[in-house]
Amino acid sequence: MSSHIDQILNQITTSNSPAALNHTLKTSLPRETREQQLSAFLANGQDPLTVLNPRTHTVGMLYILSARTYATNVPPPPFPIIEAFCENFVPEQARLAPDRVTKLAKGIQRLAAGLGNASLAIKPLYSLVTRYPPSSSYLTTIHPIFLLVCVSTRNFRFALPVLSNPVTDIDTSLSPDLHYNDNLTYHYCGGIALAALKKWKDAEEFFEICVTSPGTYPAALQMEALKKLRLVQLISTGKVTPLPRYAHPLLTRLFKNTPYQAFINAYPKNTGLLKEILDKEKSLFTQEKNLGLIQQAIDRAPRWVLRKLTATYVTLHLSDICRAVKIESEDAVRALLLSMIEDNDISAQISADGTVTFADPPAQFTKEQVDNVLKGVQDQAALLGYLELEMARSKEYLGKKVTDCGLIQSLKSIDPGWSGPGDEDIFANISGPQMWDDSVYS
Repeated sequence: MSSHIDQILNQITTSNSPAALNHTLKTSLPRETREQQLSAFLANGQDPLTVLNPRTHTVGMLYILSARTYATNVPPPPFPIIEAFCENFVPEQARLAPDRVTKLAKGIQRLAAGLGNASLAIKPLYSLVTRYPPSSSYLTTIHPIFLLVCVSTRNFRFALPVLSNPVTDIDTSLSPDLHYNDNLTYHYCGGIALAALKKWKDAEEFFEICVTSPGTYPAALQMEALKKLRLVQLISTGKVTPLPRYAHPLLTRLFKNTPYQAFINAYPKNTGLLKEILDKEKSLFTQEKNLGLIQQAIDRAPRWVLRKLTATYVTLHLSDICRAVKIESEDAVRALLLSMIEDNDISAQISADGTVTFADPPAQFTKEQVDNVLKGVQDQAALLGYLELEMARSKEYLGKKVTDCGLIQSLKSIDPGWSGPGDEDIFANISGPQMWDDSVYS
């Protein structure tokens, strides 16, 4: 095998065409032994990776690295070499071999886990996910892998720069093996990371994207996302909002038969029933890794009861508020009021005798804030217009959709109970004790 890798190295270093080199490496090596040949050391015992330069030999290094991260008969590639490649490869050349990019991303995750330090994968995967796509708006197969590592290692903040860029583009030439489940996994894990950082509004958006992603039949992961979406909404606003009309109706029907719906029905006023549901279903909430969110929702219930009081009363004494929110201590209620005032949840004043006077919060907008909102609206309108034109231009897409709809209707006419294939088991990589525990939300 050493003589083979020497020949491969010679091809890599003498080639002046990345496209031709990619074709050679992809087609000239026997499929049965390709990975073994690519992962071998040189005849003199030298690691070929130490001879190559990421910028000059992007395609060659990509093939060798992606093979070496899976090799068992040779030492794994040192992480400094992996990081140097991910930080310096030429994206346009790496896009010639998108399947090897996916293989490398998975290999980095696998190698770091095998070394007992999954966090080692974060830095190179971050470089890959931010440098490989033409822009930050593209979803690739690297995205769910990166988010899985961030969530499983509880390095949530490392995910923020990626999560701050909305996904609006999908190009299968960047990731030919991109699957529907990759979108679900990315947004589901993104919601978990944002919820762990208490960025409730952003978490709600990510969970909702996961829940409402279109499909013939809802995936199991979408139901899990719906449970977390509802709890995040209770924590953030004290109430849930209807799902968009394009969400699969079966999700809502299935959700109504879960303890989460009973919890929502009792929220926020019936704190006794909330605690009864928690005690009864604690094992389920723990198993589904929602116990932390449930507990935070219960802790914030008095806040939302108090907020509803401001819509009915102009003045109340602290003792009256204690009875309404079921908190015995006036000092605790005073602290809650001050916290809500500080967070701009309510506008109120507390007098020396304990009388609380509520008022409508004054609207405060700076010219800069208004300008930013207007610019955001204009940018979104321009983007929607562009996407609409792109979709209208794609005759193949429109034709496929018409065909798909006709096929579905035909199948339903044959068998009214037909609802399409069930989702694949996509929990294999995002569950288990090694993933995350419920304390991430604390």
